[in-house]
Amino acid sequence: MKTEHDELEPLEPDRAQELYVKQKEMDASKQTVQSHRSRLNPFVRWCAESDIDNLNDLTGRDLQEYRLWRQDDGDLKKITLTQQMSTIRVFIKWCGSMEAVPADLYEKVMIPRVTPEEERSDEMLEAETAEAIREHLERYHFASIEHTIFALLWETGMRLGGAHSLNLEDIDTQDKRIELVHCPEQGTELKNGGTGERPIAITEGFSEVLQDFIENRRLEITDEYGREPLLTTSHGRMTRTNIRRIVYRITAPCFRNEPCPGCTGAEEKKCPEAVSPHPIRRGSITHFLTKDIPTEIVSDRMNVSRDVLDKHYDRRSEEVKLEQRRGYLDNI
Repeated sequence: MKTEHDELEPLEPDRAQELYVKQKEMDASKQTVQSHRSRLNPFVRWCAESDIDNLNDLTGRDLQEYRLWRQDDGDLKKITLTQQMSTIRVFIKWCGSMEAVPADLYEKVMIPRVTPEEERSDEMLEAETAEAIREHLERYHFASIEHTIFALLWETGMRLGGAHSLNLEDIDTQDKRIELVHCPEQGTELKNGGTGERPIAITEGFSEVLQDFIENRRLEITDEYGREPLLTTSHGRMTRTNIRRIVYRITAPCFRNEPCPGCTGAEEKKCPEAVSPHPIRRGSITHFLTKDIPTEIVSDRMNVSRDVLDKHYDRRSEEVKLEQRRGYLDNI
């Protein structure tokens, strides 16, 4: 269904942003709302600079010009620009439902395609998105297998192989710690072998989730070696593939009933905004560093060398690093 131009109702860009954010506040977490607001701020600024004071006048060509402007203005990486334009597409679709723009205008928002290599090198679960996922799981799926897997990956920053390797004997909810053990002869390997073995401290909150999951939700079953895996299915230890599929599902916006651009609703297909376990690890590491946890501690906790951490995992902006250094200088 199309909306003719003469049927549109005038709406200013900043007013549209305000109404859109208020709508988001009704069905999304605080962190998600903040994310959408911040991604729309440049668009509202561009409209002002381009003398667009009524969204009725917005065209597909304007949206293309904004895309090019945003890339140059923010000096954005392709994956970041893709995320930004995905939000714009959701916003423009909402504007169409408000009869502020033609109903099909959102289809003209061009979202950059990224290669698998670009996704692997730059994709990261943002802290605000992680918090939105955590809140949703805690409210609607407490101590479920989904909640346990996400909390495990985000709080510890461990690799997929580490989560796959855990057994009940490795979990100490009383002492609030997890032990990672390398057992290649029994099918549970750590990426760095024996050097990847380590104890990991966990919070009181996550200890409670683990305790509840183990007592009430975990399928009591052993693996082929007679061990008791933490993550199980009716067939034994949960496979890495199954863990990855769960992560894809719970990190998709549609899982928490939020707009999911490009989502087909097909279970066998990954939603465009869903991520695999590794971007959760990258996001967790960056989050710890942003919270001023010393690099040496993060390096030990996540089992990653300082050089590799700096090159592949630390996604703090230079501005954030500057402000953190400034904080230390203030104490001299």
